[in-house]
Amino acid sequence: MITTRAFRFILIGFVLVLIGFVVPLLMVIRLINPGFLLGFASYGASVVGLLLGLYGALDIYLRKKADNDRQ
Repeated sequence: MITTRAFRFILIGFVLVLIGFVVPLLMVIRLINPGFLLGFASYGASVVGLLLGLYGALDIYLRKKADNDRQ
């Protein structure tokens, strides 16, 4: 069973990775003025989002494994 905490981590991670993709895309097509700080922030959002998503997936995996070990 997926816990709300794990689902929340995965959802926040997905949003951050999406921001990390959309912001550089908007900078390339010149809808947003490109800058070092904005590029660095979008990279950071992408990395943090990936880590949060992996943490949520690991949480789900470990909880299912613990439930199977109890049975």
